[in-house]
Amino acid sequence: MTTLLLIVILLLTCIILFQYKSKKERSKNLKYIENRLNRIISENINEKLLVATEDKDLRELLVAINNILDYSQKSFADYRKKEISMSKMLSNISHDLKTPLTVVLGYIETVKMDKDMTTEERERLLFKVHNKTLEVIELINKFFDLAKIESGDKDVPITRVNMNEVCRKNILDFYDSLTAQGYEVNIEIPEVTIYALGNLDALDRIISNLLSNAIKYGSDGKYIGLKLSHDNNFAYVEIWDKGKGIDEINIEKVFERMYTLEDSRNKLYQGSGLGLTITKRFVEKMGGKISLKSIPYEKTSFSFKIKRITY
Repeated sequence: MTTLLLIVILLLTCIILFQYKSKKERSKNLKYIENRLNRIISENINEKLLVATEDKDLRELLVAINNILDYSQKSFADYRKKEISMSKMLSNISHDLKTPLTVVLGYIETVKMDKDMTTEERERLLFKVHNKTLEVIELINKFFDLAKIESGDKDVPITRVNMNEVCRKNILDFYDSLTAQGYEVNIEIPEVTIYALGNLDALDRIISNLLSNAIKYGSDGKYIGLKLSHDNNFAYVEIWDKGKGIDEINIEKVFERMYTLEDSRNKLYQGSGLGLTITKRFVEKMGGKISLKSIPYEKTSFSFKIKRITY
């Protein structure tokens, strides 16, 4: 009887010691987790919590905390990226607004101060003031268009669209002007009608932007091409020129907000840099993708694809 009692006491003692050790180990790990979390949060360190433990509940807690840290760190990185992008955009748009407004002010002061100015000269300067004012209005409109698209305020309803008609209409809007300037125009629109899921207004804006872009920055090549094609899943539109092209190092940046290559003082791209960003956002709103390939003086090509339908 005494032996049995001693065995029971020994077992209970072992259990108590084991529970005490486990509780002490858990308290130690929890304290470590608390200190590491405070450091990660206060110093914004991109780290995870790593604790060697046999405690199943504690391991599950660590997995949940690390998932939260992953989400938090990704959200913070996205926020910082957007903050930097917005800061740069505001800086660039301020510059782009300041330049034409300074020119306008100069013209107005010239008209105001020069009492001997002829009527013809006055009209010429007022014409320039008018054009510069239109530039400012166009820039502001682009800025608000992009803001509405990115905030989700601009509705882009998706319907069945005849891609042949959209491409034909947009290239014809430019055709007479292009041929008058000596451009060679290559149009490849198949006889078979291609339908896609898109938005007519957005597609007009996209194709018009890409054609204007090719004419403005590819003028050295005196060549504009437009091709409509398809496979079983997608409709493809490609617009290209044979101008100066874009360096490979800059290809990934041309769709960024306010990017005009002026960071490197390259005069290839002038203006606000919003046109291609708006174009990309419209393509993405329709569930499509847009890409760019460029071989200077051979072929600089913007291509986008959207979902094709057969009914």
